[in-house]
Amino acid sequence: MTGTEPAITLGGMSPTERPTVYVETYGCQMNASDSELMLGTFAARGYTPVDRPDGADVILVNTCAIREHAEQRVFGRLGELKRHMARDTILGVTGCMAQRLGADLLRRAPHVSLVVGPDGYRALPALVDGARAGARAVDTAFHPDEHYEDVRPRRAAGVKAWIPVQRGCDYRCTYCIVPTTRGPERSRRLADVVQEVRDAVAAGMTEVVLLGQTVNSYHDGTADFAALLRAVGAVPGLRRLRFTSPHPNDFSTRVLAAMADTAAVCEHVHLPMQSGSTRTLRRMLRRYTREEYLRCVDRLRTAIPGLALTTDVIVGFPGETDEDFQETLSAVDVVGFDDAYTFKFSPRAGTPATRLPAEETVPDDVASGRLTELIAAVRRRGRARNVQLLGTRHEVLVEKRARRGDALQARTRDFKTVLLGPDAAAVGQYCTVALTGTTGSTFTGVVVDSGAARRRTALPLAAG
Repeated sequence: MTGTEPAITLGGMSPTERPTVYVETYGCQMNASDSELMLGTFAARGYTPVDRPDGADVILVNTCAIREHAEQRVFGRLGELKRHMARDTILGVTGCMAQRLGADLLRRAPHVSLVVGPDGYRALPALVDGARAGARAVDTAFHPDEHYEDVRPRRAAGVKAWIPVQRGCDYRCTYCIVPTTRGPERSRRLADVVQEVRDAVAAGMTEVVLLGQTVNSYHDGTADFAALLRAVGAVPGLRRLRFTSPHPNDFSTRVLAAMADTAAVCEHVHLPMQSGSTRTLRRMLRRYTREEYLRCVDRLRTAIPGLALTTDVIVGFPGETDEDFQETLSAVDVVGFDDAYTFKFSPRAGTPATRLPAEETVPDDVASGRLTELIAAVRRRGRARNVQLLGTRHEVLVEKRARRGDALQARTRDFKTVLLGPDAAAVGQYCTVALTGTTGSTFTGVVVDSGAARRRTALPLAAG
């Protein structure tokens, strides 16, 4: 669809009025990026995006299916949205939960008219037209060639752009629903990614985040992830380059060299570990051992000294013993993660983990106890490291106003959050700050140089 198509005219609405669309997003950065695609699709048809659901002509809830709690939260929200709907409002559910539940979602939420999976967003405006005529629709077909290259995303105002480079996943970890909800792995063409980065920079965004389920396994048939990093990093005006989420198995020597050589690549990697026990990792089908993960950490830190690492960890996976959990705590200590996203195992229907023997289920109280202990360990070690940084200076990018109070929220290149005074700088500005305090997870700081332009000097890559 193109921007030349006529705007939709709704019943009782004059041709000069533009219909409105509201998208509410749950889940990961890929979902946030998909919401921007949806808004772009509707904008090309004459819709105006709004930031509240009240009376919107179209309300879409873009969903996550990674854990059961996320789905239950969405069902609760769908009930709440009834009171925000006007008589002619069309309510749709998109994303991974829509893909997983399909037509069953229409049955469980009768006021929902559309259920559309991640490969069906191009058809949304037409499906809305059909819903206005009384048709309820489900579109959960996979389209392996769909990358929405001709859809201009409607990005939220900000300083960074989320740019998908890969969709789907071929790893098939036993606990993960993603291969079911997003299909097989496929990569965009390097030239298309670079052009989108150029467009984002031209729109004033100086930081981009490359997205993929296992982003460093990117390959478009000719170019690998190393080539992508170098090409994106060479875009004039780009100052910061991040990516998420990589797989430990796909940090080749070429990728490490590209990270070290490309000045825009930030000194932070989110490296999912999931467990520190080789026995549990094998049952998860993560395809690496504890020792291989730790070697990956060493290689990354050799390539980029001072690298900050964050991670994902699951506790209570079926069959996890006290000894397995202690190995996870040990790995957290050995690596010294800057932060971690921690979760209790959540069984998802259709994944191999649900077929493990029932007697291997970890009792909820045991899993909850392990999660509490893990969170405390991560916070304790993180706070100890952060206290040592007080008084040091860092380049930050001021990203936005903080959610609470009147502070500004800024981010260092190694992904630490720094809160500044309300008049310390402008959103989008780079400056150098001195860290003055820490809560353990975030910092306070003062601006000491408002014209920061530090760039990391490329370092030689050690063999390995």
